[in-house]
Amino acid sequence: MTGASATVDAPPPPLSRARIDIIFGTVVLGMLMAALDQTIVSTALPTIVADLGGAGHMAWVVTSYLVAEAIATALAGKFGDLFGRKLIFQLSGLIFILGSVVAGMAHGMTLLIFARAVQGVGAGGLMVTAMALIADVIPLRERGKYQGALGAVFGVTTVIGPTLGGLFTDHLSWRWCFYVNVPIAIVMIAVAARTIPSVRSALKPVVDYLGIALIAVAVTCLILGLEWGGQEYAWGSGTIIGLFAVSAVAFAAFVAVEFRVEEPMLPMHLFRSNVFTVCSILSFIVGFAMLGAMTYLPAFLQYVRGVSATASGLWTLPLVVGLFFTSILSGTIVGKTGRYKMFPIMGTAVMAVGLFLMSTMDASTSFWIQSLFMLVLGLGIGLSMQVLTIAVQNSVPYSDLGTATSGVTFFRTIGSAFGTTIFGTLYSNQIKPNLTAALMEARVPPEVAQDPQKLHRLPDAQAAPIINAYADSIQYVFRWVVPVAVLGFVVAWFLKEVPLRDSARAEATDVGEQFAMPGSPDREVRLERSVARVLRKLRDKAIPETGVLAAVGSSLGRDEAWALAQVRVYSKLRGHATVADVARTNFVPPELIDPVFAKAERDGLVLRTGDELTLTDRGIAEVDRVRIAWKRWLETQLDDWDLTDPADRALLDQAIDHIATKLLDESDYLDEAAARA
Repeated sequence: MTGASATVDAPPPPLSRARIDIIFGTVVLGMLMAALDQTIVSTALPTIVADLGGAGHMAWVVTSYLVAEAIATALAGKFGDLFGRKLIFQLSGLIFILGSVVAGMAHGMTLLIFARAVQGVGAGGLMVTAMALIADVIPLRERGKYQGALGAVFGVTTVIGPTLGGLFTDHLSWRWCFYVNVPIAIVMIAVAARTIPSVRSALKPVVDYLGIALIAVAVTCLILGLEWGGQEYAWGSGTIIGLFAVSAVAFAAFVAVEFRVEEPMLPMHLFRSNVFTVCSILSFIVGFAMLGAMTYLPAFLQYVRGVSATASGLWTLPLVVGLFFTSILSGTIVGKTGRYKMFPIMGTAVMAVGLFLMSTMDASTSFWIQSLFMLVLGLGIGLSMQVLTIAVQNSVPYSDLGTATSGVTFFRTIGSAFGTTIFGTLYSNQIKPNLTAALMEARVPPEVAQDPQKLHRLPDAQAAPIINAYADSIQYVFRWVVPVAVLGFVVAWFLKEVPLRDSARAEATDVGEQFAMPGSPDREVRLERSVARVLRKLRDKAIPETGVLAAVGSSLGRDEAWALAQVRVYSKLRGHATVADVARTNFVPPELIDPVFAKAERDGLVLRTGDELTLTDRGIAEVDRVRIAWKRWLETQLDDWDLTDPADRALLDQAIDHIATKLLDESDYLDEAAARA
């Protein structure tokens, strides 16, 4: 999960506002598809089981996607640096299309599970490269609002997936949960080919292939053992014991490798930090409870209450409302107070209560009582999940910023996969004997019991024992997950509370952080993301641009500072600039900005030869002063970083210098000039 520097061979050409908006819309499409497919199948699962069979493997339809996504997320950032993020974004889209087509055409559970894994590979690449592309093409000054919008898309699509899945299942077919991705992805790839610039890292990253392979083997074998145990094979069988043994050996080998490789996927020294260790455990538990519950709640509602797939998605909205409300509320409080420890403590306690209450639901539980129970669970999850990434980013050295953030997200994704698997194992081991007894009593064929619609068309006397079998099985699942939430409550008390940096406070209210949206593992991109939110929080009026120029002895106004920066950018790209180039990029008439360049020429800052503009020696010196001015201002905004290690201090200084250069190149004088015109 470690990334190479974000340094590039040359900066991407300046982009017009219209092109930036098109690129952002393209990136949103990729993020929308990847996030949506985490949950869209949950309401379709009962219908899929009725159509394809294989009820015992239902959890793997979700789990295979999550495990593949987690592994692809670890690789995609590195491959983006190696081959260019645009190429990896498009390739991920093609892989996602392939997985979606095969999933939609699947006529057996095994093929569907394989197709979902292919989808997961594409989704992991889309999510990581989406965030990296934002960093590549959107000016730092404006990035905060775009990141906030992308985070909102991720959060909303993650939680409305069940309702959309129900709509497709009821009104078209469950297969359209997958087919719907195809036209969207084709448009996304085509637009990306025409609009997104090609940017590649100048430094060749080191990929921890062995570490990634070992963690993939370890997680897959452990999940397979949990999934097959008691169903396909006895718990004491050689197959199950062998899977657990291979998993244990792979985990041990992974740890050993991570101690030795140059750029580990998950540096083991991070676990010396109390905050990282506790937050990783809590992130795993929150993912475990949230996606496990969201996967099996629709099954309860369809089999036990007899509602449609669409209605089962709508009936889970109280959980979503509770989750959103407490995520946003707690994020706001954390951003204002800087205190966060109380939220995972309260959240895991409320989550445990919610899971216990849901373990009491049966066919006679009213709609309003069920809604209340789901609301309680959602409130607990929202309180628990939102501070974990922020706390980790706040506590680790700058050199570990990207890997620590990616690590917590990785644990949440793996927790979601394990949660879905454990829920599925508990459910499958319980439903088999319960349903066998119920079918003997009701005297109906198994295929009727597997189809919620056919089940609820039976006479009450025949349907009742089957419905009770489903209710008892799902009650059993939620009851056994309560101790996991209680464990989280105990662990949360060990979380140390470290005063929040200003940059961390700025991120606390971001929806993407609250839902642990995968981001770039590169530490400089992560720092730029924090700075962008600081800029957004301060607003442009609070950025003392003229003041910082005067502080370093620069006589430039904002207009000339902007003009010199534009010439600097184009000189790097082409060796010279023209007024027409700058005007075209910024989507304004040349007549609007020509007076600014004329003034710079009169002051001896710019040399005009025909249409070509180049910086004079004095102009170059002034550009350097402006960059230093921005660097000093940034240091005042990031002066609460605890940097006792000189090497870490040097890395941060290098990153701040890079960010200051970006701020120089992205001066907002033009917007003011356009407004005056």
